[in-house]
Amino acid sequence: MNPPVAKKQPKTIVQHGETRIDDYAWLREKENPEVAEYLNAENAYTDSVLGPLKPLQEKLYAEMLSHIRQTDENVPYREGDYYYISRTEEGKQYPILSRKRGTLDAAEEVFFDLNAAAVGHGFYALGPCAISPDGNLFLYSEDTTGFRQYQLHVKDLGTGDLLPDTAAKVGSAAWASDSRTFYYTVEDPAKRQYRLYRHRLGDTGEVPLIFEETDERFNLRVSRSRSGEYLFLTSGSHTASEVRFLHADDPVGDWSLVAPREADHEYYVTHHGGRFFIRTNSGGRNFRLVTAPVESPGIPQWEELVPHRADVMLEGVELFADFYVLVERSEGLPRLRVTDFSGGNTSEIAFPEPAYSAAPDVNRDWNTHAFRYAYQSLVTPRSVFDYNVHTRDSILMKQTEVPGGFDRANYRSERIFATAPDGTRIPISLVYRRDVDRNGTAPLFLQAYGSYGFPYPVAFSPARLTLLDRGVVVAIAHIRGGGEMGKAWHDDGRMANKMNTFTDFIAAAVHLVEERYTAKDRLVIYGGSAGGLLMGAVTNMRPDLFKAVISDVPFVDVINTMSDATLPLTVGEYEEWGDPNNPDDYARMIAYSPYENLEAKAYPAMLVKTSFNDSQVMYWEPAKYVARLRTLKTDDNPLLLKTNMDAGHGGASGRYDALKELAEEFAFLLWQVGITE
Repeated sequence: MNPPVAKKQPKTIVQHGETRIDDYAWLREKENPEVAEYLNAENAYTDSVLGPLKPLQEKLYAEMLSHIRQTDENVPYREGDYYYISRTEEGKQYPILSRKRGTLDAAEEVFFDLNAAAVGHGFYALGPCAISPDGNLFLYSEDTTGFRQYQLHVKDLGTGDLLPDTAAKVGSAAWASDSRTFYYTVEDPAKRQYRLYRHRLGDTGEVPLIFEETDERFNLRVSRSRSGEYLFLTSGSHTASEVRFLHADDPVGDWSLVAPREADHEYYVTHHGGRFFIRTNSGGRNFRLVTAPVESPGIPQWEELVPHRADVMLEGVELFADFYVLVERSEGLPRLRVTDFSGGNTSEIAFPEPAYSAAPDVNRDWNTHAFRYAYQSLVTPRSVFDYNVHTRDSILMKQTEVPGGFDRANYRSERIFATAPDGTRIPISLVYRRDVDRNGTAPLFLQAYGSYGFPYPVAFSPARLTLLDRGVVVAIAHIRGGGEMGKAWHDDGRMANKMNTFTDFIAAAVHLVEERYTAKDRLVIYGGSAGGLLMGAVTNMRPDLFKAVISDVPFVDVINTMSDATLPLTVGEYEEWGDPNNPDDYARMIAYSPYENLEAKAYPAMLVKTSFNDSQVMYWEPAKYVARLRTLKTDDNPLLLKTNMDAGHGGASGRYDALKELAEEFAFLLWQVGITE
């Protein structure tokens, strides 16, 4: 079967005196039947090329299932009078939510079954949700298309009935103390959360609009403090924020401003007793912690509790009645520091491995001496601990069981460093079987992201065992643009410094080859979303360095997307990428935008994946990219486009369907490095 050929319909674009021709702009016409026809033709071609791999894909899927306890449940957590549980049952795609009153020995009350809610939908995702303070109502939102557009509902947990109170396009919601009033935010046509509404159950009149954010760079989010005493409305861009607050006992009161927004000032607020705790980057990019009285919380009243540190990123603070926890990152690794309010004594939770992830887990109990956190690494399954603040002991509550013969002693995890062209040391996390020789013959799967200040998680994956047990080395490059080394790490990989993200990744790949973890003809790379931009940029820059590329929902049409302010996310992202309407930003962005920099030369094998209902990176970006690359590439390597016609940015929503998609990716990877079994 020959690959599809997308028709050319040239569109002339003139920008800053430069003329470009976009032959495939017509693929943006989602309602045009020719678009779906083309995407389905690409799907058919991909299926034909990958057809011989079907037995391998099915074998990988079976192995993935063998490493998952399909009937399982999380560690119950306490909220109000109930213990809450999320569990799965074999054969069912989605979790079941239940609770037990008072003790774990009480009868189980199933209050929401996502499997039942998903019937009749090709996609289903639960969005913002919250139990009312009195425990009688469940406020939840759902997306049935993948477009991340959530419809809000309220369920009476006593009768099981849905109340008539609903709202559309909801992004966040929070209850007031009366369990009758809630606030919620909604999105504008560009999918920006921009309005805050107040709703009282049973009201049938016009819902009061409380606040509207008019700056297109800013998104709203409403939340409730862990103490339960305050509601917060945070308005934030990528570089600035401001917070308003309302006492939860006064649901129709006036919201008050903590501090007005300022350029390049981010701050975030939570509550304890008579004071607000404020994480702020005034005084340093890596944030410090201050407190202020709730009666007058403005900047003149801020008192420093934890100073700024150039080598430590303060990522968050978790408050409890008797202690608080600082969530930090130092030398690229997370750490958790616990301080009791009474004596000011601080302890740090110790972690034993060279590369790992650690973060707060579900903590809904305000009056407790236990802090619940989750820990995992590339060789340690997800583990939930309760840290006793008094004894300073971590008690393992549950480690995710990995059936199918998993023995962590068979695997090795490492953390090494590559050197970027400017001398910066780039961390790389690795995992592989101990019997794999470091002689340049092993296949290697290199992943990265490098945007928005997000650290790439060093997480355990049962599915990954299917690669490791076939001798594949798996590596993560913690490149600039991410948040591994604090805000400066992000700053050095965004805006005018974006090129560092790509050269860091290339440096990591070269280092892995030079250190004989792999060879160029055994190296497969992966990135999704902004990581897909990374894939497009580095394969344009160094196509000779990689055997194959898996690019998931890739942001590859950078200039055209960022030039259209009507698209979701565009204006807010000017602070991450730049504004191509600005000549200087345009010059920098056009230099790396993957779509514009495709050339007539040999490229690695590629599997490019997207979803028809993606609201973050529209399907047409990868579709245009593949269509244009087909006309330019000079090699015979496979170029495959796979579109999930029922999903959004995260791919398939059901856990079994998601594993099948992953098995297809892994089969492609193994095929490219010669492991077809």
